[in-house]
Amino acid sequence: MTLPNDAQLLAELAARLGQLGLSIRGKVLTEAGESLGGERQAIGEGTLILVGHTGSSLWTVFSASAEYQDGLADPLDRWSQRIGDALAGEFHAEALYPFDGPPWHPFLEWTQRAGTTFPSPTGLAIDPQAGLWHALRFALWFDRPLSLPNAQAISSPCHTCAERPCLSTCPVNAFSEEGYKVDACVEYLRQDPECACLQKGCLTRHACPVGQTYAYQPQHAAFHMQAFASAQSR
Repeated sequence: MTLPNDAQLLAELAARLGQLGLSIRGKVLTEAGESLGGERQAIGEGTLILVGHTGSSLWTVFSASAEYQDGLADPLDRWSQRIGDALAGEFHAEALYPFDGPPWHPFLEWTQRAGTTFPSPTGLAIDPQAGLWHALRFALWFDRPLSLPNAQAISSPCHTCAERPCLSTCPVNAFSEEGYKVDACVEYLRQDPECACLQKGCLTRHACPVGQTYAYQPQHAAFHMQAFASAQSR
């Protein structure tokens, strides 16, 4: 039977990821001929294991890494790729990255297909436990269907949120059900380098009542916001 071997593989992978502040964030069975987007257009039957973090679980490891300290561009992407490539080799998988494009791999579609996140009114993916404080770093694709445990049935916390503070907290109203106004957000960050969004993280994310205990540590939040603002300036 394949179940014990597959269960052992997933347990070993989860343990290795845990040492890095990462975790398995979803599992998707792929079909023959399915498109992965990006340069890797078509695949056969297999399994995608989505890897990421909730809260600041990766921050201690990442902030001590050579990539974070070398002063070069895109330290988190470079760290993620080094880790992903190493784990792909170790576990005989193929690593795929959300930053490897265009064309881009459909990571948002994958995590929703895995049933681990849901669309929120802001357009950001919401996790029922971590709220808006989570991210995917890479995926590992295995060229065979793994025997996976049945996913626990969960629903979007947005369905029971009547007040929707996420749509009324942004100082420049960058978030609405019509979409995300990237230019308004970036212009605000540029005009006020001391603003709370840059110092402690997006105020819209903080406003969401779900996952408050997962909010990024200030240094982690500032890193992401400054990286976002810099990327939009390129």
